This record gives sequence, C-alpha cells and structure tokens, in this order.
Amino acid sequence: MKEILTNKNYHLTDESATIAMGKQLADIVKNSLKQGLVVYLYGDLGAGKTTLTRGFVQGMGHNGHVKSPTYTLVEPYELNDWQVYHFDLYRLSDPEELEYMGIRDYFADNCCCFIEWPEKGLGMIKAPDLQINLAYSDEQRTLSVQAKTALGEQVLAELADY
Repeated sequence: MKEILTNKNYHLTDESATIAMGKQLADIVKNSLKQGLVVYLYGDLGAGKTTLTRGFVQGMGHNGHVKSPTYTLVEPYELNDWQVYHFDLYRLSDPEELEYMGIRDYFADNCCCFIEWPEKGLGMIKAPDLQINLAYSDEQRTLSVQAKTALGEQVLAELADY
C-alpha cells in the first residue's frame, strides 16, 4: 500500500533555492500532472512567496520579468498551453471585489493559480491543492508544503527531498 504524503518541509538556503523549488513544482505540473493547480501561499512580507512564484512561472516557460501583483491583485502569464495567475490579495478590502473581476474564470483546468494572502478571499476563491508556508530562519527560509487534495498528494510524492 502506497503511503499518502500530506506534508513536506524544506530548508531553503537562499533566493536561488527558492526559485529552484518553484521550478521543480512547474516541472511536476508540466510533465506529470498535466493539469492546473491551486496553491495558497502563506508567510510574512518578504518571506519569499513571490520568489517561489517567480521560479514556477519561469519553470513554466516565461522569460520576462515576474513581479508582485500587490497593486493589481493579479498578474497573468499566458504560456503556450498554460495560464499562470499570481494573485496577491493583501490589499483586498472585501472578497466580493473578486466577483467583479470574474474570479471563477481563473480556475480552469489549464490554469495554475498562486494566491498570496488567500484568507482575504475565502468564499470567493477555489480551495487549494497545496498550501505552502514560508518562514524566516535567520537569513534563510523554511518552506512547508501541505497537500489538501489528491492532486496535492501527487505533487508531494514527486517533490524531491532537499
């Protein structure tokens, strides 16, 4: 009987390790899952949420700049067969605002959604496949990945141990 993984923890030594983790997630989505993923990102300001997302977006094939959507709420990336949406709900004052921007359209099968500050959009956003917590550990970071669905469990099973 195969063991079901529900969480893994990682120690990320620097920014490049955080980006590499994002790229590894992208590789799993493109080559194994072949379907979209919803990821909730938790962590203090500056903990590495956008850096992790940058690695994912680059791993999915984007070559340009990846910026934080703090003031726009969402940054879209149209990538061949995929769409990646990076949400930052930090400045959201009312989850109802998401309805006006057509939030449900962002959660299609070929879409990967990375959502910072998801608690601000609860009730309006799709439940996560993965929940990722980033925290400071001196000058480095710790990353905890928790599966919330069978799809999330598949990702955890394929994530390399650091």
